[in-house]
Amino acid sequence: MLANIRIDFKIADIETMENSYTKLDSIIKELHEKIEIKEEITLKTCNRYEVYLIVDEDINIPTTTFIVEKDDVAINHLLRLASGLESMIMGEDQILGQIKTARKNAIKNNTIGPKLEKVFTKAIHVGQSIRKNTHINEGGVSIGSGAVELIEEKYGSLEGKNVLIVGAGEMGTVVSKALLEKGTNAIVVANRTYDKAIELAKELDGIAIKFNEMDKSLDKIDVLISATGAPHILINKERLSFLPEHHLSNMIMLDLANPRDIDDNVRELNIKLFNIDDLRYITDKNKERRVQEAIKAEAIIEEETILLKAALKEMEITPILSSLNIEAEKIRTQEIEKTLHMLDLNEKETKIINQLTRSITDKLLFNIIKNLKAAVNNDDDEAIDNAKKILLKYPE
Repeated sequence: MLANIRIDFKIADIETMENSYTKLDSIIKELHEKIEIKEEITLKTCNRYEVYLIVDEDINIPTTTFIVEKDDVAINHLLRLASGLESMIMGEDQILGQIKTARKNAIKNNTIGPKLEKVFTKAIHVGQSIRKNTHINEGGVSIGSGAVELIEEKYGSLEGKNVLIVGAGEMGTVVSKALLEKGTNAIVVANRTYDKAIELAKELDGIAIKFNEMDKSLDKIDVLISATGAPHILINKERLSFLPEHHLSNMIMLDLANPRDIDDNVRELNIKLFNIDDLRYITDKNKERRVQEAIKAEAIIEEETILLKAALKEMEITPILSSLNIEAEKIRTQEIEKTLHMLDLNEKETKIINQLTRSITDKLLFNIIKNLKAAVNNDDDEAIDNAKKILLKYPE
């Protein structure tokens, strides 16, 4: 069984998500203690935390905090997710890269197996296909471009403004590139890994500063965007209190990190602070067009889901077919060796006997294999389960 346990922006705000991470980690830990988890992939972004599991038995997780979906429903969600249909900004491209990264991490950690490999490879393929065959991502939509649009809605034009990006990771890079089109005066990049800050700053024609020297630049900054992977608050009221009041009241801050980088108490300094929750309400100029493209995407997803389900079902009968063939060949070989010892046959006659016994074995197995494949095509789970019990190992 494939299970997906998740929390995302659709059911939780940023604070609820932050407070739920350890709870979801505990649920997964308990599952590992109770049952055998054969495969596992974790997907964590700024506005979602998802875990995909392959288990042999059904799992019951009584929870109102998380969404729990299984098999076909979980597959449909992942394909929609890869296509950008489940994103805060419909059609954004960043999620596809995040799914690829989640798969690579699972390979690195040796938690992925053949089923999740099949499912995630299909999801990536579907996401790429939809972006190629529809206009779902028209306009280069992303959390980054949405963040810049949010700032413009709240602040006005960014032309000539000094912007500080805290964090040179994936999100910081996406936001920085979106800012390039807005004619900002300077993009200053602060990052714990200074080399990464230098690398991104060069790409943006900006300036890199060391993270521990960031405060020296704050009096020149109009907009601060933070998107690090730090597990704790980086910027708070106390850290900014040295700045003059008139500068603080003109600053705008956007926190795209999860968990958050910027403490809510900076608002006491009259700083305008926004976070991921505020991205829900930005005006999406191309949304109506993308909603129409989403209908085309849904049709592709429906077709690809059918193909994926068939492929997964075939994977279920593969060990049965393998077991049948191995056992049949073992018996044929044993019996023919006994017989050949009792007969005085030449090489040609031995070859004929071998071909005859192979033909008999193949014909005996033909209908069984044919019926198993028909069970896959007809979605007959009961027949497949019974075949597993009888032909593999009946539970004791």
